[in-house]
Amino acid sequence: MDATDRRMLTALQRDGRLSVTDLAAEIGLSQTPCARRLSRLEADGVIEGYSARIDQGRVGLPVSIFIWVELERQAKDAIDAFERAVRGFDRVMECHLMTGSRDILMRVVAADLADFDRFLEEKLMRVPGIRSTRSSFALRTMVKRQVLPVG
Repeated sequence: MDATDRRMLTALQRDGRLSVTDLAAEIGLSQTPCARRLSRLEADGVIEGYSARIDQGRVGLPVSIFIWVELERQAKDAIDAFERAVRGFDRVMECHLMTGSRDILMRVVAADLADFDRFLEEKLMRVPGIRSTRSSFALRTMVKRQVLPVG
């Protein structure tokens, strides 16, 4: 990946709806080489896809909850089983395998406390192999970046 690829990625992170024509003009390439580079970045998996950023509060999911999960066992099969289960929960926005005393850190969205309680009772607490959980509610987001510093 060279400097031109990095400029392309920066421009697309700012505005994923750029046409190839506009992207080429912004980074100083003609359309055909720009389109070739774009196709290569997509094929190589550098660009994973395109999507709209949605304000979670405006769609009725204003609450973010961070949940630390400790598993009963840290064996690969137990971690894989947990991962398969939570992949099916649409409220789980992020789920990370962590180092330290807790195994998993998840970010979940909810409409309110009752909605979160339903998620816990009907989804998360039914996943086998969980030893304990600890939840923290985000009061506000202080920094949220969508643009990786690829430049």
